[in-house]
Amino acid sequence: MGDNENRKVYEPRVVKNYREMIEYSVKNYADRVAYKYKKNGDLKNVEYVEKTYEQVGKDIKAFATELLNKGLEHKKIVLIGNNRYEWCISYLAVTSGNMVIVPLDKALPDNEIENLVTRSEAEVAIFDKKYAEVMKKLKKDTNVNLKMLICMDDIKDKEVENFSQLLQKGEELLRSGDNCYEKVEINPEKMSIMLFTSGTTSLPKAAMLSQKNICANLTDLASWVKIYPTDTLLSFLPIHHTFECTVTFLYGFYSGCTIAFCDGLKHIQKNLVEYKVSVFVAVPLVLETMYKKIQKTIRDQGKEKLVNQMIKISNVLLKCKIDLRRLIFKQILENLGGNLRVVLYGSAPMDKETIIGFNNFGIVLVQGYGLTETSPVVAAETDKEKRPGSIGLALPSLNVKIENPDENGEGELLVKGPSVMIGYYHNEEENKKAFVDGWFRTGDYGYITEDGFIYITGRKKDIIVLRNGKNVYPQEIEFLINKLPYVTESLVYQREKDKTDTMLCAKIVYDKDIIKENFGEKTEKEYKDSIWKEIKEINKQLPVFKHIKQITITTEPLIKTTTQKVKRYEELKRV
Repeated sequence: MGDNENRKVYEPRVVKNYREMIEYSVKNYADRVAYKYKKNGDLKNVEYVEKTYEQVGKDIKAFATELLNKGLEHKKIVLIGNNRYEWCISYLAVTSGNMVIVPLDKALPDNEIENLVTRSEAEVAIFDKKYAEVMKKLKKDTNVNLKMLICMDDIKDKEVENFSQLLQKGEELLRSGDNCYEKVEINPEKMSIMLFTSGTTSLPKAAMLSQKNICANLTDLASWVKIYPTDTLLSFLPIHHTFECTVTFLYGFYSGCTIAFCDGLKHIQKNLVEYKVSVFVAVPLVLETMYKKIQKTIRDQGKEKLVNQMIKISNVLLKCKIDLRRLIFKQILENLGGNLRVVLYGSAPMDKETIIGFNNFGIVLVQGYGLTETSPVVAAETDKEKRPGSIGLALPSLNVKIENPDENGEGELLVKGPSVMIGYYHNEEENKKAFVDGWFRTGDYGYITEDGFIYITGRKKDIIVLRNGKNVYPQEIEFLINKLPYVTESLVYQREKDKTDTMLCAKIVYDKDIIKENFGEKTEKEYKDSIWKEIKEINKQLPVFKHIKQITITTEPLIKTTTQKVKRYEELKRV
């Protein structure tokens, strides 16, 4: 039992493994639409595809049957690509077929994909066609386990199998009476999902998650925030990411609702309207941008004064338990599809004005907090209890405490419970660091109020959380910069580009003599231009969100401790 077992808002349906979750939804929501998307991603000649839960159930079973017939039970399977139907079927077929899924970030450059596929020891890769070449190259590598390549798109290539053909073969096997899928026994305690955290270039950590971990998190979510079979969710964040994967994809499936696939960042508003989205899982950057657009439209129409008056009236009525927000602000809500009722967000702090602003219009914002290692949600606001600025309450089955609190009650947040990972794959050293007496160290500092609300006050170590929710470990990029022969040390940090975005910057300390040997006698401005060219080359090795956008150069060493560790926070004050 967790700290907040008695604060459940709803009595959830308990699921123990994916097979149980799939079978329940397929049976109970058979005729409901599980997925809706545009055929071939065509935005001009739009033709919608709808897949019912019954059809999804058949496809999962067929694809899993074919994979099992290829002797893949217990094997690891890499999955990389866009948010799409085939990705969802692959994930559910692999996991419910007693294989291990290894979802990878579609934004990774080829060298990182190669590194992670190799380290995962995967025997199969399922991917979008854009990854065909890198996967074919890996399959030829004798140090890599890859034996089979499956493309989610139909391509003509002897070395690659097509998803659609394998699905067809699975259907034929089922028709001929093959029941190997039914015979599979799921052990919910063993690793079923291997997820790489954003670590340093050399070694991101591989978190081992079980079906018990994720299913405990789903059950917890269902007791905090209600999603109905009549809801439509927009799948927009990268689906490999544990937040999107658990909260949109899996919780959506558990709840029997419809998931529509977003056409891309530029199309969010249009998609909210065309799919009549009612629940949206997002990061603060997207919500802040949406809110600013709403505000701009109100100002452009000269209705600022009127809207502010209506908000005051509406808030007075709310105190009398009369909620007319969706009627009063109907026109504003129509621009977001008219159905949007709740937004679940996490990954980074949110501007308070945005939270209050959406709430004024009748859209409820629910903040959550979690980590890959905790499947992912640790705490969240509930449908009943909210507090802007806090990350909410610890989920019902989890225990959360502050280690060695200081005079303000602040310290590192520790978590214990059924959704905490098994551990890091082949990494005893990191496992020892990650756990203390069975409690998982989150690496985040914060405090807990007397009534249980948790506040995060800062990140342990030096992780940079960008406004789009992406995590950046500065040491990863510093490691690459420091490899330049004339660089003695560097510091990567973030700076506000404008009110809606942040950018990564680097302070680079160079050696006067060595830089002269490399570029000859030049002015500091010319040296900076030469270094900037090399930084651009480093950027090419990294995903776009990790690109350095600005540099400063100096010969003055960074501030350090007596053990020669850079005092990052002291340095940040200087820059």
